[in-house]
Amino acid sequence: MKKIRRIFRFFLVVFLIFGFTYPAGAASYEGYNYSWDEKVKPGPIPYLPIEIIDGQKLNIGSFQSPEDLHITEQGEIYILDSGNNRIVHLDSDWNLIQEIKEFKNGSKMDTFRNPNGIFVESNGNIYVADTGNERVVELSSEGILIRKIEKPESEILRSNFTYRPIKISVDRVGRIYIVSQGVFDGIMEFDRDGQFTGFIGINPVQFSVSDLFWKQISTKEQRKRMNAFIPIEFNNLDVDEEGFIYVTTADDKSEEPISRLNPSGIDILKRRDHNSPKGDLEVAYTGSKKGQSTIVDVSIDKNGIYNILDAKRGRIFTYDKDGSLMYQFGEIGEKFGDAKTPVAIDTLNNDIVLLDKGLNQVTVFKPTRYGAFIRDAVVNADLGEEEKSSSAWKEVLKLNNNLEQAHIGIGKSYLRKGENYEAMMSFQQGMNQELYSKAYSRYRQSMIWDNFGILATSILVGIVLLAIGIHAIRAHLSTEPGVIRMGLYTTIHPFKGFWDLKYEKKGKQWFTVFIIALLTITYILKAKYAGFIVNPLVGEDVKAFDEFKYILISFFLWCVSNWSLTTLMNGEGKFKEIVMVTGYSLLPVLITQILLIFFSHIVTLDEMAFYHVINTIGFIWSAGLLFVGIMTIHQYTPGKTVVTILLTFVVMAIIIFLALLIFSLAQQMLVFGSTLYREISFRLMEG
Repeated sequence: MKKIRRIFRFFLVVFLIFGFTYPAGAASYEGYNYSWDEKVKPGPIPYLPIEIIDGQKLNIGSFQSPEDLHITEQGEIYILDSGNNRIVHLDSDWNLIQEIKEFKNGSKMDTFRNPNGIFVESNGNIYVADTGNERVVELSSEGILIRKIEKPESEILRSNFTYRPIKISVDRVGRIYIVSQGVFDGIMEFDRDGQFTGFIGINPVQFSVSDLFWKQISTKEQRKRMNAFIPIEFNNLDVDEEGFIYVTTADDKSEEPISRLNPSGIDILKRRDHNSPKGDLEVAYTGSKKGQSTIVDVSIDKNGIYNILDAKRGRIFTYDKDGSLMYQFGEIGEKFGDAKTPVAIDTLNNDIVLLDKGLNQVTVFKPTRYGAFIRDAVVNADLGEEEKSSSAWKEVLKLNNNLEQAHIGIGKSYLRKGENYEAMMSFQQGMNQELYSKAYSRYRQSMIWDNFGILATSILVGIVLLAIGIHAIRAHLSTEPGVIRMGLYTTIHPFKGFWDLKYEKKGKQWFTVFIIALLTITYILKAKYAGFIVNPLVGEDVKAFDEFKYILISFFLWCVSNWSLTTLMNGEGKFKEIVMVTGYSLLPVLITQILLIFFSHIVTLDEMAFYHVINTIGFIWSAGLLFVGIMTIHQYTPGKTVVTILLTFVVMAIIIFLALLIFSLAQQMLVFGSTLYREISFRLMEG
């Protein structure tokens, strides 16, 4: 039987390596990843189930509610069969080595009672979180009792403190970390002698603004019945080679269900602005599986790779050390490889092992070509093997061009080799603005040094032409009383300009239409052609009508609202004057937006403050012009102008509300009319 099993495994590995597909039903789940904007992108399946291990196959009787497993560096597997109160010890080929059901404790034989966690040191010593007996038991590799770590005595522990260890891990220097049920103070830390030294790490208190509000206005008796604002407790942990502790939280409301704690208990897990490690990002809000992933276990792989287990949907998510999702797989179901109540995961070489409490079995997953290439790319990048990493990422892209991480990985390889332009293009495809900015900064610097003479001459010529242009514009404005002159003059001299617009009749409505049209075109160009640093969606389809619609509706809604209000407040401005004042006031926004389109192609992330300053100046300038214009045409005092502008926004909100109400009523009337027509038609046909 052992030979047949090994031959079967050999052929499965061959199928995986050479890319043959699995039979239908081998995996019921679909492969996918997430884009930068947290949208699901389909992709190949990275891991597939190849084997199921249960107690019957091992000839030791069925597992009963197993709670945890641990795989050593040597590949030996320890399964904590909690319902049977035993440890099942297997070799890397899944052959039984021993069962530990009892151990000698003094002169008596002792047993476990509903144990929940297990950890095995490199020397073979076994640590068991013996939950039912409220202790931690350390055994030798042969199952001989070494010591018990029972409830500690310490001044920092609360008087009602309960000690119920559920998970345990030990670092390379012998420090013991225990997750105890119902403990909100953090992870319990013990030294190598088993002495309690304190708590490490603590989850932030989770509460909503509404909870805080009701607690403030409630009576004393009502507050007693409310849940207290207490930190969320941890539910699992693992320690990496550097001694950092990965901890998980199963609370659905937690935005950071996975953390990496340093010796001071501070979370140093790397997270991206998008796609933070927490399982599924796009989730349902109805049904039995609504809400965020429920993370119940974490397993440290190698080179910073770690896996987390989502018990709600039976999925395993794998992240690199930068917090980028590499892949996910798994599903709740009844087919081969599906899970029912997954509780623990670990890695065996490159395989991922899943312990299922509901099905009382272990499922072994092996990487497909797609999953293997991603792993090789990440591992080789961490080892500094850039060529190997880039080659693996290119193979990944052949299988899934949607994977942004592959483009980023190739871009990093280009960046380390000094090929900055190629790195920029790869980072843009990978939607990573931070790395794109870094590559662009280097590319810009090299371009400046390589073309310094040409650039210096161009700048000098540009300054001369700008000076000539300014002089020509000033001369034109001083002699030609044209419409453009009026617009620019009003922008610089608003009091005199708007006075002339109203009382000297120098304003033109067609120029307002021209400004609105040009502003719409500018925003379309900005959405379409702004630099990647400013607009990551550069090159995407832009709906010109939507841009025009939003600007035009906002413009006329403001004008109508202001005219309706000022008519009742003795304003002297006519509707066409309000339209012209609003249009002329938008000229600074138009000018700055045109400048920003060009500026967006030369700015880096570190220089975005200048971009935002220019943008803010344009809007503040326009707001100031609008204030002066409204005050001038209506002949209001400054105070009354402020009140009028604020009330205009209120009127705009009322108009929007009424429009939505009318639309809703019209829609209901149409539905009623349609239903009535069908009913009459049906009656007539019956008659």
